Amino acid sequence: MISQLEKKIAFRYLKTRKKDGFLNVISVFSFIGISLGVAVLIIVMSVMNGFRSELVNKIVGFNSHVIIQSNNITEDFNLVDTDPINLLNKTAVQTNNGEAVLINKNFTKGLSLRGYTSEDFKKLEIFKSIDPNEYKEVFSEKNIAIGKELSFDLNLDVGDSILLMSPVGEETIIGNLPKQEKFKISYIFDSGLIEFDQNVAFLNIRSLENLMNLDSNNRNIEIYLNDPLDIENAKKEFQKIYSSHFVYTWADLNRSLFSALKVERNVMFIILSLIIIVAAFNIISGLTILVKNKTREIAILKSIGVLNKSITKIFFLIGFYIGTTATAIGIVIGVLFSIYIENIRTLLSQIFNISLFPEEIYFLSKMPSEIDVNSIILISICSILATTIVSIFPAMKASKLDPIKALKYE
Repeated sequence: MISQLEKKIAFRYLKTRKKDGFLNVISVFSFIGISLGVAVLIIVMSVMNGFRSELVNKIVGFNSHVIIQSNNITEDFNLVDTDPINLLNKTAVQTNNGEAVLINKNFTKGLSLRGYTSEDFKKLEIFKSIDPNEYKEVFSEKNIAIGKELSFDLNLDVGDSILLMSPVGEETIIGNLPKQEKFKISYIFDSGLIEFDQNVAFLNIRSLENLMNLDSNNRNIEIYLNDPLDIENAKKEFQKIYSSHFVYTWADLNRSLFSALKVERNVMFIILSLIIIVAAFNIISGLTILVKNKTREIAILKSIGVLNKSITKIFFLIGFYIGTTATAIGIVIGVLFSIYIENIRTLLSQIFNISLFPEEIYFLSKMPSEIDVNSIILISICSILATTIVSIFPAMKASKLDPIKALKYE
């Protein structure tokens, strides 16, 4: 335990005198370094958390959460309504997929095709803006929906026709040739994800199966969950029901992307933590100089019976106080910046007349930020722990001073 006397002496030593100018500068820089390090770390982590959340929201908003490769669609689709599966999902649809080549004048492009029934299209988030009475017409056979980016690239609009060439061949009088069919663009969607909008198209499931020669009994089941973020537990439940089927999720399909984001986040945490560590090591210099300046005072304390461990506690408390206060201020700055980061971005863009975080590049209307309490606690613990550890050496050095030699010190 730290006594009241030890606390009073520690706080008294914190109030540097004018002649301790160099010591004061070191203490201020240590304090500022730790505060800024903690603040920047919180801001960066919050922005990266925001990016990840926005990315997840877009992915789960425009893609199915669980996909089951079916062997018998009628039998397998009925299993979706069994317990406990019906408690997990809010909707399930039948789908089939394929790949084809889009041909438009002199331009060709590979497309990933997704087929659904007209009724199932109503359940997809990406098409919620369509009038419920128009789904049958928009997604009737020989119609296709393409992404906004693809329509820009090929200068296409609603009502235009495109040719799709299937990798499946068909017999003609001149031999086996790739199957080709013409489709009319009935809708242009905008998911906000450039890769998705450039490479994915939607059409009636029967049109897709005719084009690709797919078996209508071997369709896949796409399931949309009540809680798409609790994907691992949901996957286990579905695997129990569909034990002989291949079950995969949106997380499986994007695992490499989220792994890269996680690695980037961890690397940023390590790099920015170095700022705090460097600032914390400045405390060693500050406390060492303080011990040197307070040599006579330490000797007097020892001569009146103050124990070595009390001297250690006094200087340890000084380092701990600097680290804790700087960390607390850094947390306040970091949290405030994270909350108002969009306002700050807008202000800086106006002042310097530059575009920070342009929407056409990041496809987000504002800079995302998501404060994670656990991250703040971890950052706080690491910061305080670092400053506490570096305070031990000068504190122990102070306790080992010889009072007789120290009293001769001028």
